[in-house]
Amino acid sequence: MSGVAGRYATALFELASEASAIDAVSADLDAFSAMIAESDDLKRLISSPVFTAEEQVSAITALLAKAGIGGIAGNFIGFVASKRRLFALSGMIRGYRALVAEAKGIVSAEVTVAEEPSAKRLDEIRATLKDVAGKDVAVAIKVDPAIIGGLVVKMGSRMVDASLKTKLNSIRLAMKEVG
Repeated sequence: MSGVAGRYATALFELASEASAIDAVSADLDAFSAMIAESDDLKRLISSPVFTAEEQVSAITALLAKAGIGGIAGNFIGFVASKRRLFALSGMIRGYRALVAEAKGIVSAEVTVAEEPSAKRLDEIRATLKDVAGKDVAVAIKVDPAIIGGLVVKMGSRMVDASLKTKLNSIRLAMKEVG
């Protein structure tokens, strides 16, 4: 983590640690992230330089109050808005999550699949990754029909591509070399 998002995430993590509120702040940030994901207007408010700091602060304050997000996370998001740094908020939230995971000894992994996995399949993936990592693993599922089947796993600096698309491309290349 570096740059503005990293500095803000680190400051937020330290504040949450001192107040023994790491999980509460995480829950509030997750709730706010969900709000961003669901609203194009909120995305526009956060990313557009057209809005003044006052407009952003008043809109964000109203949204936080309506969503019941307060305390450290609410104050933090309001502070970020007042400093005209909302454009970097998603990076700050990702940075905070990474710091929490590191503090708790949790490894994160991104698993790309062709279709939404069943609960049983997801549990199998988590268990396998936990065995490989030797630690708890936070799994983020990404659905990409272009891989046709199989899965692609990114965990730390490692990546395993067991997708059908990659295997078919390998066969195609092997056939070209033969012929």
